[in-house]
Formats: sequence, C-alpha cells, structure tokens
Amino acid sequence: MDADEETVVPLINAFNLLEPFKAVLFANSPFGKRNETLCGRDSLWSKSLHGLNPHNCGMYGVTVRSLADVMGYLESTSIYCVERGERYINFAPVPLRDYLQLGNVVGEYWDATAKIHRKCLISPLPSDVAWLRPFKFEDLTQRGTVEFRSVCEQPVREAFASAAFHAGLAERITKLSGVMAGDTILYGHGYGAVELRSLMIRRDWPSFIDRKALSVQLHRILDVAEEGLARRGFGEEPLLAPLRRRADTLTSPAREHLARLERGESIESIALDYGSAEEERHA
Repeated sequence: MDADEETVVPLINAFNLLEPFKAVLFANSPFGKRNETLCGRDSLWSKSLHGLNPHNCGMYGVTVRSLADVMGYLESTSIYCVERGERYINFAPVPLRDYLQLGNVVGEYWDATAKIHRKCLISPLPSDVAWLRPFKFEDLTQRGTVEFRSVCEQPVREAFASAAFHAGLAERITKLSGVMAGDTILYGHGYGAVELRSLMIRRDWPSFIDRKALSVQLHRILDVAEEGLARRGFGEEPLLAPLRRRADTLTSPAREHLARLERGESIESIALDYGSAEEERHA
C-alpha cells in the first residue's frame, strides 16, 4: 500500500497489532508433526539465515513512535547481498548501520564459467541501501510503500480477499488504530502482539479466548475494511465475503484443510479444489 511520512507510522503500528487477528482468518499452511501450527509460513524466514537478525523478519516487537524510529529500525536490519557490475555478491549478514562503517567486506559470487563460488572483497557504498532486503510482516520499501507479507490467500477463487482486506483497512487506518487500541478480546491478557500471533497460529488456542467475542471483533474489523473499500469507490466490497464466512466460523483455510483430511478426503482433491475457480460444497 502507498505510504507517506504521515501514514507510515500508523500503518505499521495498526497492522502489527492486527497480526493475531489475521492469523485467525488467513492461516493456510499446517505444519509440525501433529499439525499443531496452522501457518508454517511464519517460520519460513525466521528459521532461515534471515532469522540470524530477528529484526529482518516477522513482526515489530516495539511500537514505532515516529519516522525516525522506523528509520532506526531499518538501520538495525541486516544487509547480506549487493551487486557489483554484473555480479550478485553475497556475504555474512551485518546490520546496515555497521556495514556502512566497514572498510571492506568479504563476499562471494558464482562463477558460471568455472562453476564455482569465488571469494571477493567489496567496499560498502551508501547506494547499497537499495539492496537491503528485510522480510518484515509490515515492511517499508524504497518505493514508498508498506508491504504486508504475513498472508498468502487460498483458495485461488478467493485470491483477492486479502488484498481487499488490506486496502480497505489502509483507507481507514485511524479507525482501525482505534479498534486495535480498544481491543480486550486478545489484548489485555498478559501477551503482546508478537506472542499473540504465535498463539493464534496454533491449532489449540489459549483458554482465555472467548470465541463468540472473537467472531464479533473480526466482523468489526471487516466492517472497517468494508467502509474503506466503499470510500475507494471501485465496488470491491463483495471481495470480503469469504472473510465474513471465516469470521462466522473462526475457520481458516488451514483448519478447513485439516478437517477435510480427517474426514478421509485426499490431499490431491483438496489441492484441486483450492486451485479451482469454482466453489465445491463439502459435507
């Protein structure tokens, strides 16, 4: 979503607080020996080399108060690749603010002719900031946008639901911020946003969760998204319909996937359904 100096801070803060609720609606990748986690994508980057610096991926563990806070956070994320000429050079991740103070960095590149990796020395340049590649759930980019990376939509026929959800909420960011600030359904029980996201992607939720109240709160959030879409004026409101059904039942694509497997349905038939433009009916 487009952002500017006035909107970037509330966008990051409000959507960071929203992540536990998004887990309920969008979890789509069961993971673990007993499928105890419903959104394996949360571990996709954090369990890789990107996770060597926790600031490079996942959620913000802090509330950003100003654009200076955002920039400070970006400077704390690690850079690990640049280009020099036609060579794509990788090196051990190092926080950006430290990288720019170094005289030389040892990197390596792939020599396609010799089919080997070769070592090389590079001198850090201020322009290398263009190669900073964090994988935050809410990520400020050099294009003046905030990218949301914690969801990918399934089934295919519902592919625009998440885009409509984010676009509508971004249009009403002040109202969304108010809903998040006043939430007592997930917040106020001793857990912060990062911890709540980890809890809400689990198959079994904590005992303090009031399922009926959670459903009501999800519909409240969807109401805000719908208002935002109406303000945009492109007739996008019907795209939220799949999320309304999920808010009613507290059923994500991952929960539906597991329920169908437990009823004896094959993973092949589920994959074909999720990839189809037509909706199937299930008992």
